[in-house]
Amino acid sequence: MIGMASIQLTETEIEAATRVLRSGALRQGNECNAFEQEFAEKTGAKFAVTNANGSAALHLAYMAFIEPGDEVLVPSFTFIATGSMVTAAGGVPVFCDVEKDTFLIDIEDAERRLTPKTKAIAPVHLFGNPCDIDRIMQFARKHNLIVVWDAAQAHGAVYKGKDIGSFGDFVCYSFYPSKNMFVGEGGMTCTNNAEYENKLKFLRTHGQTGKYYHTMMGLNYRMTDVEAAIGREQLKRLDSMLAIRKRNAEILNSGLSAIDGIRPQKITSDSESAWHQYCIIVDPDQFGCNRDSLSQRLKEKGIASGIHYPRGLHQQPIFQELYGTTVLPVTEHLAGNILAIPVHHGLSENEAETIVEAIITSKP
Repeated sequence: MIGMASIQLTETEIEAATRVLRSGALRQGNECNAFEQEFAEKTGAKFAVTNANGSAALHLAYMAFIEPGDEVLVPSFTFIATGSMVTAAGGVPVFCDVEKDTFLIDIEDAERRLTPKTKAIAPVHLFGNPCDIDRIMQFARKHNLIVVWDAAQAHGAVYKGKDIGSFGDFVCYSFYPSKNMFVGEGGMTCTNNAEYENKLKFLRTHGQTGKYYHTMMGLNYRMTDVEAAIGREQLKRLDSMLAIRKRNAEILNSGLSAIDGIRPQKITSDSESAWHQYCIIVDPDQFGCNRDSLSQRLKEKGIASGIHYPRGLHQQPIFQELYGTTVLPVTEHLAGNILAIPVHHGLSENEAETIVEAIITSKP
C-alpha cells in the first residue's frame, strides 16, 4: 500500500533522543533553547518559542492578545484548532469562505464580516500553500488587525523568496507525526515582537515570571528536551525532504493536468509550497465518478488517500451550537469533492507515477 505519510526517524534522530533520555534532563531545557534559536535562524524570525503541540502554539498566540468577546476572522476550510483555540482563549471565531482555486482565506469575504469587535485574522497556509501575504498584511494594517498565521502544515514554505515564518505577528507550527517535520507532539510559535516572545514564554509555564511567582494565568504547554532533540535533527534535513515533496508534486501536476474532472490546488503566485498535502477536486460530471468512488478505486489498487476536510468549521456541530449557522458555498463545495493523494518525502518517483496512472485508469 502506498501510504499518505512517511513517519520514520533516522538513526541520528533516535540517537539524539536517546542521548537526552540517558542524561535525565527531560523537561524543557537546553535542547529546547537550542531548537528555538535554530528554528528562528532557519525561518528568519527574530524569535521562536517551543510549546507542547500545534494547538498549543495557536492557543498561546491568541492568549497573548485576546480579550473576552474579541472576534478573529478564521477560514472555515481548515483543521478545527484554528477556530477552537480562539474560543479557548475567550474570543469568537468568525468563519470566512475560501478561494475556490487556492483553498485559502477569501479576503473579500473576510472584509464583509468585519465588525467593531474584530481584533485579528488567522490565515492558514493550507496544505503548505502560502497565502498571499502582502495582500493579507495590507488588509490587516488597513483594519488594525493582529495576524496569527497558522503554518501547522507549512514548514519551509516560501513567499517571494522569504520563509513564511519571518512574516507577521505570530506564525504557529505543529510537529505532529504527519507533518513535514515531526517530533511526536510539539509546536513552535515564531514572532518578531520581543514583548510577544516574553509573554508566550510566561504563558506556557503557568504564567510564572519568577520561581513560584505567577503574574498571569497560563498553562503547562512546555515541550520536552527529547522532542526538541529530534526536532533539531529534523531541521537539518528539512530542505532535502521538501525537495523530494516538490519533485513528487511536479510528477503529479504533470500527469494530472490533462485529466478532465481533476483539479489540483492552485499554488499562490511567487510562492513555493511545502507540499504537506497534495489535494485535488474531483468533478463527478467531468471525471465520471465522485470523490468517494475514486478513493475506493485507488484503495483497490493499493494507494491510500484522505479527505482533508469533509466539512468546514462552520458545519461542525459544536460551532453551530455556539455561534449559529451560516452558509459558505466554496468551503462546502471543497468539502464534498476534495481528495488528498500521497506526495510525502518517502514516496519514490516510480510510486508518484503509479499514482498518476492509477487515477487515469480509474476514470470510467
